[in-house]
Amino acid sequence: MSNDFHRRLIAEFRANRGALSGMFEGWSLAVLTTIGAKTGLSREVLLGYLQIDGNGVVVASANGAERNPAWYHNIRRNPRVTVETGSDTYQAMAAIPQGIAYEKLFARVVSEAPGYGDYQAKTSREIPVVVLHRIDARVKGMGDWLVEVH
Repeated sequence: MSNDFHRRLIAEFRANRGALSGMFEGWSLAVLTTIGAKTGLSREVLLGYLQIDGNGVVVASANGAERNPAWYHNIRRNPRVTVETGSDTYQAMAAIPQGIAYEKLFARVVSEAPGYGDYQAKTSREIPVVVLHRIDARVKGMGDWLVEVH
C-alpha cells in the first residue's frame, strides 16, 4: 500500500470509530503505533486485529512476502506500542511467542482468520504473531510488565 493510501485508510478508520468501507468493510482492524527502529520516529500501520485469550493479536504476514514488515522490526527494537481499535485506545507491550507457544497461537489465528494460513503457504519464513499485552495502572515499564506476564 502506498503511504498516501495508508494515511487515508487510517483517517477513515479514526473518523468512523474503527469501521472502514470498500474492500476492508467488516474487517477487525487496529492502528498500531510503533517507534521506528532506525529513525526513532512514531510510525502508524493499519493491521488485522484479533482478540485471543483477552489480548490483542496482530500478525506480521506482509501478505506472505519473504520479508517481515517494518513495523515488526520496530517492535523488536521497542516493544512498547499504542493500539487503537476504534472503540478503545491503549498502551501495550508487544510480545513475540516462540516454539510451542507460537505454534499453538498461530493455529488459533488461522482458525479465526484462515487467510493467514494462505499467507504462510506463500512464504518460506515463519510468519510472526505478536501478542499485545495491555499496560494498565499496575504496569509502569518493562520490569513491571515482565512481572505481570510471568
